[in-house]
Amino acid sequence: MAKATHPRSKFTRAKAAELFAALAADRPDPRTELDFVNPFTLVVAVALSAQATDVGVNKATKKLFAAADTPEKMLALGEEGVAAHIRTIGLWRNKAKNVIALSRKILEDFGGEVPRTREALITLPGVGRKTANVVLNEAFGEPTIAVDTHIFRVANRTGLAPGKTPDQVEAGLERITPAEFRKGAHHWLILHGRYVCKARTPECWQCAIHDLCAYKPKTPDPGKVGKLGPRGPRKVT
Repeated sequence: MAKATHPRSKFTRAKAAELFAALAADRPDPRTELDFVNPFTLVVAVALSAQATDVGVNKATKKLFAAADTPEKMLALGEEGVAAHIRTIGLWRNKAKNVIALSRKILEDFGGEVPRTREALITLPGVGRKTANVVLNEAFGEPTIAVDTHIFRVANRTGLAPGKTPDQVEAGLERITPAEFRKGAHHWLILHGRYVCKARTPECWQCAIHDLCAYKPKTPDPGKVGKLGPRGPRKVT
């Protein structure tokens, strides 16, 4: 049986290190934008964030986590109690069921503690590989990379880790990302995709990795006339 082939990165390891160094300089302290108070509330927040914005999730969880920040308290709140807090989030009925089910499983199967392995995390209702990777990275400091729509776009657009599926992109990023940047890679890429390398119109004129990115044509600054440099527009003198 032939071995599965994966798309090759357009970057060398040295060039990838340069890219991540530039992103790190641009955002020295990357972290999730979801609000949470402990690993359990992080699991809940990430599970709720599917097909929803972090801003919308944070609005809903502010009161939810004030009422229930442990699996025991969440179970006591009940499905209807959870639902009452998250009705502004898409798919709230199913998500309320999952929050109660994952809370029960954490209590019954893991002694009330959020498990610290991907294999165990993905057994929780509503938790897939992406959610598990976020929890491992943010709550437990593991160098995992969770490929969401932003990271998928940035990895393909830049040529850093091209792939047709999130799993291919994740594998590509794991191969090309230097060890010293693995812990922050997830956050640097997702924030870059969310605020700069946007889906419809990437803001290339303010991109920290402009000179390294394989994307062409670069999007010019609509409000300025100038020559694009590595960190943005330079005025022509």
